[in-house]
Parts: sequence; C-alpha cells; structure tokens
Amino acid sequence: MQTYQAPDNALAEKVILITGAGDGIGRVAAINYAKHGATVILLGKTTSKLEAVYDEIVNAGYPQPAIVPMDLRGATKQHYRDLAATIEQQFGKLDGLLNNASILGSLGPLEHFCVSTFENIMKVNVTAQAMITKYLFPILRKAPHASVVFTSSGVGRQGREFWGAYAISKFATEGMMQTWAAEVGKTNIRINCINPGATRTSMRASAYPGEDKDKLKTPEELMPTYLYLMTDDSIGVNGQSLDAQSK
Repeated sequence: MQTYQAPDNALAEKVILITGAGDGIGRVAAINYAKHGATVILLGKTTSKLEAVYDEIVNAGYPQPAIVPMDLRGATKQHYRDLAATIEQQFGKLDGLLNNASILGSLGPLEHFCVSTFENIMKVNVTAQAMITKYLFPILRKAPHASVVFTSSGVGRQGREFWGAYAISKFATEGMMQTWAAEVGKTNIRINCINPGATRTSMRASAYPGEDKDKLKTPEELMPTYLYLMTDDSIGVNGQSLDAQSK
C-alpha cells in the first residue's frame, strides 16, 4: 500500500484520534487525515505543539480539529474514561484511532538497563495504547467501519542488540495488535500495525545521531499506508503488519 492514492474526500465525516500528534509521524498523519476530510482529535503531552498542528489544519481550511493534552506516562484509568466520555459527548462515534505515541528511552545492553526507564517505556508504548484502545472500544463500535492502527517497528519483529525496552515494547505492540484483531473478527472494527521504517524524525535522530538524515524518508512519504488503513478501502484488512516503505 506504499503507492496508495486516497481520494480527496476519502475520510469525509470520519472522526480520528491520533496520539503523539504534536510531532513527527503523528503530526503529519493528523494533517493528512484532516486534508482528506476527517475531523481529527490531537492527543499529545505538549500543548504548544498540538496548538501549532491545530492552527496549521484550521489555516488550511480543513475540518476544525480538537485538542487533548495528555502525558501518557502519568495517565490513569480515569483519564482514559474521561477521554472516551468527551469523545462520545462531542462526536457520538470514533471512526479511527492511530496509536502512534512512543518514547525511545536510552539504547544499551539489557543487562544495564535502568528499571525506571524500562517502566516508562512500557507505560507509554504498551500500557497506554492498550488502555486507550480498551476505553474507546465502545465508541469505535458506533462507527460504520472503524480502524485501529498501532505504530510498530522493525525491532519489534526481529530482536536487535542494544534496543532494549523499546524493542520489547514493539514486540508487545505486534502481539497486542494480533490479539485485538483475532478478538474483533468480522465486526465493524479492524486492527492493524504499521512499521514506518527508518524515518526522518527526532526519535530516529536520537537513536542514530551520526546518521545522514537526508537519506531517510520523510513522514510525508509514508502517508499512503497511513491513509490506506484509515479509509474504507482497507475494510477487510485485519491483523496485518504493513511496511510503510520498501526495505
């Protein structure tokens, strides 16, 4: 689906929540979903970044988005319940959920990993995504066709030295997606993963500070796959882990 071309109004009247929407892939996905007609809900920890994305969407003349500041490291069950209640009250349904927010932590041997860092990575990359999906499920059921997308990684498919908790969290993401997908079966909800691959983001720069970023794909170049899984063209695609770029 790396060459998919979405029609201009492919997401018209859809409501889509994007986590990690203030920067990187999340930001670009939110803008592209709005460009194709969706009302997007921007969730992230840094309000100023969310406001910048909001302004960009509004200034472009796309549907007015909503902002939900939330730090997933400190989010509680009540935060997720309140999020679900607010979306149901304001929109009545949810057509799409892009679980994109992740943190890298520090790279190094597992033997030397800091316990608190490990716990934070698992909280943001695994627990928060599971809880958001869980509490939004009743609203996703109200959409004619709902899509949940998790952001995975190549190191979540094949273990690689020094990637530590991040790799473990992405293996968990793949397993979580497969489990959810098996449980939803042939319902109105479909659940899949995207592996974005090496991308020009701040997270990638933290992992590979000496890398030539000009040789990397930009988030914009990955959007065909992100758009495909949110449009009705992907109805019937469930339990798949797709690559956003060629290897």
